[in-house]
Amino acid sequence: MRISYNWLKQFIKTEWTSEETATLLTDLGLEVEGIEKFQSVKGALEGVVVGEVLTCEKHPDADRLKVTMVNIGESTPIQIVCGASNVAAGQKVPVATIGTKLYDKEGVELLIKKGKIRGQESNGMICAEDELGLSDNHDGIMVLEDSLVPGTPLAKILEIENDEIFEIGLTPNRADAMSHLGVARDLRAGMTLKNVHPELITPSVTNFRVDKRTLKIDVEVKDTKLAPRYCGVTISGITVKPSPSWLQNRLKAIGITPKNNIVDVTNYVLHELGQPLHAFDASKINGKIVVKTVESGTKFITLDDIERTLHEDDLMICDEKGPLCIAGVFGGKNSGVNENTSSIFLESAYFNPISIRKTAKRHGLSTDASFRFERGIDPTITEYALKRATILIKELAGGEITSDIIDIYPKKIEDFSVVLNYNNVNKIIGQEIPKETIKKILVSLEIKVNSVSDAGLGLTIPSYRVDVQREIDVIEEILRIYGYNNINFSKKLNATVFNSSRTEDYKIQNSIATQLNSFGFHEMMANSLTKPDYVKLSENLREEFNVLMLNPLSLDLSAMRQSLLFSGLEAVSYNINRRNSDIKLFEFGKSYHKMPSGYEENKHLSLFVTGNDKLESWTYSQKPSDFFLFKGLVETIVNRLGIQKLETKPVISDVFGEGIAYYFGKDLIVELGTVKKPILKYFDIKQDVFYADFNWNFILKLISNKIKFQELPKYPEVRRDLALLLDENTMFESIYKIARQTEKTLVKEISLFDVYQGKNLQEGKKSYALSFILQDQGKTLTDEQIDKIMTKLQSNFEKELGATLR
Repeated sequence: MRISYNWLKQFIKTEWTSEETATLLTDLGLEVEGIEKFQSVKGALEGVVVGEVLTCEKHPDADRLKVTMVNIGESTPIQIVCGASNVAAGQKVPVATIGTKLYDKEGVELLIKKGKIRGQESNGMICAEDELGLSDNHDGIMVLEDSLVPGTPLAKILEIENDEIFEIGLTPNRADAMSHLGVARDLRAGMTLKNVHPELITPSVTNFRVDKRTLKIDVEVKDTKLAPRYCGVTISGITVKPSPSWLQNRLKAIGITPKNNIVDVTNYVLHELGQPLHAFDASKINGKIVVKTVESGTKFITLDDIERTLHEDDLMICDEKGPLCIAGVFGGKNSGVNENTSSIFLESAYFNPISIRKTAKRHGLSTDASFRFERGIDPTITEYALKRATILIKELAGGEITSDIIDIYPKKIEDFSVVLNYNNVNKIIGQEIPKETIKKILVSLEIKVNSVSDAGLGLTIPSYRVDVQREIDVIEEILRIYGYNNINFSKKLNATVFNSSRTEDYKIQNSIATQLNSFGFHEMMANSLTKPDYVKLSENLREEFNVLMLNPLSLDLSAMRQSLLFSGLEAVSYNINRRNSDIKLFEFGKSYHKMPSGYEENKHLSLFVTGNDKLESWTYSQKPSDFFLFKGLVETIVNRLGIQKLETKPVISDVFGEGIAYYFGKDLIVELGTVKKPILKYFDIKQDVFYADFNWNFILKLISNKIKFQELPKYPEVRRDLALLLDENTMFESIYKIARQTEKTLVKEISLFDVYQGKNLQEGKKSYALSFILQDQGKTLTDEQIDKIMTKLQSNFEKELGATLR
């Protein structure tokens, strides 16, 4: 935000230098990031004075040159050789004296030196407008008014502005400081604590008078929640023309291009008081003004000549025929002020900040008005700013005020009430501040003290301080004005040494992240906000469990994610679309659920693998990642975590086409497998993606600082494999259940290590290769026992699934 120091000094009379002021503003929290010099004309015409041409004679050695004697207010006239055809005796002209630096419109410098031109001495230059940087006109020298006194600095006559501009890095909560008045309020509070007591001078509106009541435009506000306050007035008989130089200079200093006197006044008051205004051409308003929303899909052309499609929640300023302006954001092309405008309807309003922010984001618009409305402006200043702008328009554009001010304000926005406890102030600040100093600070901030007790104060916060609503906010204000630099701190250095557990979450994460990096994985961080419709891609996720945002930035960021899968697939799709199809990603993140018992947060580790396992080289041919390679990666992580005695079971989540799950007892450790084709299609992914979801919360509980061990089994385990031909609709889960029911004691593990479907198999069939780990804790298994178990398993598979051996 740019603040003009000259403009600021209209509110507070001070002799402080810009550096002193900038230091105080920074201490107050309005960080001045830089101070920039501003001159309405580069060089500020220093050294250029009014001269009077006393004589003008033809140059003896040049037909087009003239030798002049010019009075510049000194004891003796000076001789200047001039090539302008219009120079003549008796004229008052601008003279650049010796040593003056002139700059043209492109900023090219010209240094005026004493010299000779065709043998005649020349001690300066009589200037044209373009040579002074005032315009592109080079028809001849600039001729000034006859009444001017020779020697008068031209900068004084032309009202050349010399200013210093503060570039303030304003935090989003400080909506109250988004104007010169707001900055002046803070500056006064800071100066007051330094025993400097400047008066805050605000523009007077006592001259506001209705001249005639000949042009009344009625206003109807249909939604007072979106437009709590709406004011308007008509001004007739105006002349739209360029603004005077003082107003143009004010706007140029803060980076705004002047347009015409009406628009410039609205911009001036916006940056002066912080209240956005909008001027409508009154002749283009049909009937009355109606503040309302319109049907979704309505087309509207804005001032930038772009046709926009309106949303049903966009608040619009309309007349009886249709929309005129997007409220608080951008004006309409067909109702704006132009050079033919003779009467206007001037609007000043307070709009709902959330509504304006959503509309601005929806249409990709960011204007000075929306920037302030969406952060919250002062609802009490609406009418005052309207009067201020109306008076300025009358001064600059003529005309008459032709209606009373319409002020629709059905429900007044009340100031906030806060109780401040002295003990809390001292506790949070860490230093006792005298009670009288606290009161002095609060009063300087226009915070009203309603009641006083030994324990604290009862306060009323002005409504323009939308960021101060709690006791802690008031304490922050006290500390801000008191000065962070004034808080003492101990020179004693204290250090705390403690022994942290080796199973701290961050240590485990770092360990696993390092391992995954060594496998070629890259860590990703996805937004916890996502689309609420993603839950429809899985029956395991419930729409009613969505944690929805009250004020979402967009529909795509309106719900907290219930799974890390979909944000990960967004990243996979993004990379594939940019020709990076060999991907290994992992993320430590949380899922969020709105359960009947309350809100839940669960931490996960997710893995995503797709494409080729390694880059092709002369020693290694490309090999696509497959289920078993991915399964090995997952098992390596589990082993690194020191988790043993896991049991393999079918996956529960329906996001997997094929997959398995590892359990520790009844608790799920990790699910892994291939993501279902319909889900991949939703993200426009045409290649297999392998996904693993670790239950990180349970893993942290399972890991212990204590080293656990158990005696190695005395009797060996035995592995037997079966290759079964099955219907393609048969899932591993069915095989798993049958195997568990067939032999509950001796079958320790059941794993799927190969799936084949295609050539040399009947249509509608697939092959599963299964491994079975058998072990008896009390004795060595005999071949007879093993064969009996395997025969029984095979028989049950054939009976219940129609399976045959390959």
